[in-house]
Amino acid sequence: MAWMSYISHWFEQDDWYEGLQRANMSQVRQVGLLAAGCQPWNKDVCVANGDRFAYCATLAIYIYQLDHRYNEFKLHAIMSEHKKTITAISWCPHNPDLFASGSTDNLVIIWNVAEQKVIAKLDNTKGTPASLSWCWNADDTVAFASQRGPLFIWTISGPDSGVTVHKEAHSFLSDICIFRWHTQRKGKVVFGHIDGSLSIFQPGNKSQKHVLRPESLEGTDEEDPVTALEWDPLSTDYLLVANLHRGIRLVDSESLCCITTFNFPSAVASVQCLAWVPNAPGMFITGDSQVGVLRIWNVSRATPVDNFKLKKTGFHCFHVLNSPPRKKFSIQSPTKNHYTSSTSEAVPPPTLTQNQAFSVPPGHAVCCFLDGGVGLYDMGAKKWDFLRDLGHVETIFDCKFKPDDPNLLATASFDGTIKVWDINTLTAVYTSPGNEGVIYSLSWAPGDLNCIAGATSRNGAFIWDIKKGKIVQRFNEHGKNGIFCIAWSHRDSKRIATCSGDGSCIIRTVDGKVLHKYKHPAAVFGCDWSQNNRDMIATGCEDKNVRVYYVATSSDQPLKVFSGHTEKVFHVRWSPLREGILCSGSDDGSVRIWDYTQDACISILRGHTAPVRGLMWNTEIPYLLISGSWDYTIKVWDTREGTCLDTVYDHGADVYGLTCHPRRPFTMASCSRDSTVRLWSLTPLITPLQINILADRSWEEIIGNADCAVEQGMPPLLCGKVSRDIKQEIEKLSGNPRVKKLRWFSECLSPPGGSDNLWDLVAVIKGQDDSLLPPNYCKGIMHLKHLIPFRTSEAQELTTVKMSKFGGGIGVPTKEERLKEAAEIHLRLGQIRRYCELMVELGEWDKALSVAPGVSVKYWKKLMQRRADQLIQEDKDDVIPYCIAIGDVKKLVHFFMSRGQLKEALLVAQAACEGDMQTFHVSTPKGSSYSDDIYKEDFNELLQEACRELAEWYFQDGRAVLAACCHLAVDNIELAMAYLIRGNELELAVCVGTVLGELAGPATHYALELLARKCMIIPTWSYSDVSAPSPIRMEWYPTISLRLKCT
Repeated sequence: MAWMSYISHWFEQDDWYEGLQRANMSQVRQVGLLAAGCQPWNKDVCVANGDRFAYCATLAIYIYQLDHRYNEFKLHAIMSEHKKTITAISWCPHNPDLFASGSTDNLVIIWNVAEQKVIAKLDNTKGTPASLSWCWNADDTVAFASQRGPLFIWTISGPDSGVTVHKEAHSFLSDICIFRWHTQRKGKVVFGHIDGSLSIFQPGNKSQKHVLRPESLEGTDEEDPVTALEWDPLSTDYLLVANLHRGIRLVDSESLCCITTFNFPSAVASVQCLAWVPNAPGMFITGDSQVGVLRIWNVSRATPVDNFKLKKTGFHCFHVLNSPPRKKFSIQSPTKNHYTSSTSEAVPPPTLTQNQAFSVPPGHAVCCFLDGGVGLYDMGAKKWDFLRDLGHVETIFDCKFKPDDPNLLATASFDGTIKVWDINTLTAVYTSPGNEGVIYSLSWAPGDLNCIAGATSRNGAFIWDIKKGKIVQRFNEHGKNGIFCIAWSHRDSKRIATCSGDGSCIIRTVDGKVLHKYKHPAAVFGCDWSQNNRDMIATGCEDKNVRVYYVATSSDQPLKVFSGHTEKVFHVRWSPLREGILCSGSDDGSVRIWDYTQDACISILRGHTAPVRGLMWNTEIPYLLISGSWDYTIKVWDTREGTCLDTVYDHGADVYGLTCHPRRPFTMASCSRDSTVRLWSLTPLITPLQINILADRSWEEIIGNADCAVEQGMPPLLCGKVSRDIKQEIEKLSGNPRVKKLRWFSECLSPPGGSDNLWDLVAVIKGQDDSLLPPNYCKGIMHLKHLIPFRTSEAQELTTVKMSKFGGGIGVPTKEERLKEAAEIHLRLGQIRRYCELMVELGEWDKALSVAPGVSVKYWKKLMQRRADQLIQEDKDDVIPYCIAIGDVKKLVHFFMSRGQLKEALLVAQAACEGDMQTFHVSTPKGSSYSDDIYKEDFNELLQEACRELAEWYFQDGRAVLAACCHLAVDNIELAMAYLIRGNELELAVCVGTVLGELAGPATHYALELLARKCMIIPTWSYSDVSAPSPIRMEWYPTISLRLKCT
């Protein structure tokens, strides 16, 4: 069986079963990471070396590495060794595995990317290493400087290891903005200062301090900071200097004179960053500071060669690296003859750009923007390879799911914005206007009101209407005091609570009418509305106490005051499943569970080694509580016995926010001072419950009430509203409800990342009517019978949009004018073929192709093939219409696959399979042609190849469920099951296999075996009879009783 050979090969490579048994492996599984954006605070925060690039967030460094198989850069590692703001990063020019980084806690670290560990560390650097760079003249030496200097030289190893001060680079009169070592002249270094001047030092030469200020600044005290500085890689003396207000100059460091001053198209444009383009002598690029305009320059002219607006927000920094090599095609190229006869094929010139004299060579720019956006721009193709348009650049204090949509997550940050993310694609879909100062807390409006309330450090609270894109209400009752928490009542949508450093908790209506102002003896940090009593709210105070207020009365006194914490109380959370139960987290490192009805603390959870911030009750398991702390960890607690079930160490800094959505109760989001949002699956904690669902056990073993579930020793039971709703809907169904039961519970328990898409495809294969497919089905991986109709409909919608394409004439030198004249003569003489070849030689393919049918259709087709081959060699999108016109589906599919455009390859292959591609049949000697069946067979083989490539791409990206979707889309159930098994999605594989029936029988059997092995090593729970009583299932597994007694 094909799937079995795949599985055997994979398990030999993956050590799957051995991996399951590793000691101390966290049960909570990370299923998504929303990387931080690039910080806008410091200059040298973006670097590249070889097939890697890196950028700095505030507290972490993100390293991307080229995946040579798919020609794309992927996140390879996150370095989070710094505990204070990172100031600079520099890649070692002698060892591509090493980089150095500095931070504001006077620390320099040498990190090995390949081994992902610290190689060396320098503490107490006698000042913040604001600028930092490897020395080009020594293998293990790093230089760094604080704002006023001096320049320190750290020799990392060897007999001379230690820190010394540069003999001349000290006692500056102006702060250092940036410095650069010369890559060829040993020891030569230049500094750019905040007053616009340069300081140049070279061994054996006189020191030049504070020279070459822009002429307009001479004799004044005005400052014009040096924003960018780069030595000419082909010169020992020339360097480019950019000042914030006076633009760019090419200067000579020996004669101390300005060679060229470059002029901008607009007087208001200013340069934020610049870089030389590798392998393009004299060419450099700049990024504007106000708007994301990339300008291409050549030192031979004072104005830009070209300009591209890449983004609305300005650049912060970038780095240029050589483009990754593309996969090559084995295409027959015409022989390059020096003499062209009237019958020989012409050798065409490369396709030229508008500015042919300054054609941009292949190169990629890693672009970082002031709003945190990060992208990789292909300058040759003039398009983004990837762009993460928005990203938080500072601590994320809070995160919450939208009440009516488990796919939308809002985050609040120190950077003054709230952003809303689609957790399926991990992309930002909305961002608040910004400039709010620090935003500590957020709260969604109930239901589908599409509003978010935010709490700020100095600007009060506000309501942001997402659809309108503006702030529609502000609350200033706390004055300029920080508001640490805001809570919109979900039982009464008119009430919003805030708590502040002014010692008050204020209850108001959404239109600003104050209902209550509860005074506290100190700052109030947290508040939470009870989910069982609409008029009850709890607060956490700096005086170490938890208070409960009843807002239905006019009294301003609390009903209860809970004491016990030894440090300030921060957040409080009511249990959604147990009335009267609430928890509180404190700076004393503990979490306390309080019973309002008993007026007592019923449990103390100890384990954190620093203040507790994030708190979250699970919405289905009543005793499951999760906490996040300044000790960088997330802990999962069983509150019945006060035991810690699991500890997660993945965050690189304080964990602030934790949240889940009731419709996806075992998918958790967390946010942190490391500026990331991470998604987690908690389902491994409830494996016995999943087994009971798979085994079709009685409802009593799946769903229960909270009072029963919290008894010690009880296995996990679902007690929330969502599980009860599922049960209620299943009991309404007639016939065998097992299929619906498996699907609905699978969608509830599975994390995002393709499970909904998978079940839609299962439904299509089982014959469900297309009208029942959800509206977002077309956004995922569609079954191939739907692919062409959906894309056709999409194309028809787009025809209403007027599309335009930039074009321009090509300057024709004298020789080409003569060739063109000769071609015109050949045309007038009726020598069409010769005319076409001369037009090809001139690069005017359109003219040649327009008259080529005058020779013959065969010649026209051959000319089209030659044009397509040339465009493929140049990696141009223009090849697509040529391949389609001549019906060369195979060439086009392989072209897309070589570029990693696997979805496009799949689309073309499917169109060919459905007969939508016009193909030219090859004539046989007898005059007959290939049969349509043979062509269809070839196209189907191409389709399967494209599908396999796309599936493997998803799998290598860590998305096994979407890989399985690819195979289900072409009805390949065996390989779909194999990918689920390989991805360790065993419960999902069993669910899907059970629904698909005999078609997936052997794979389901195998998945059950592996699931049984997995269950055997779970020490926590005791349960039995994993095999189901279903006759179909028992027929599949006559030898497996799978009666497990796990202890």
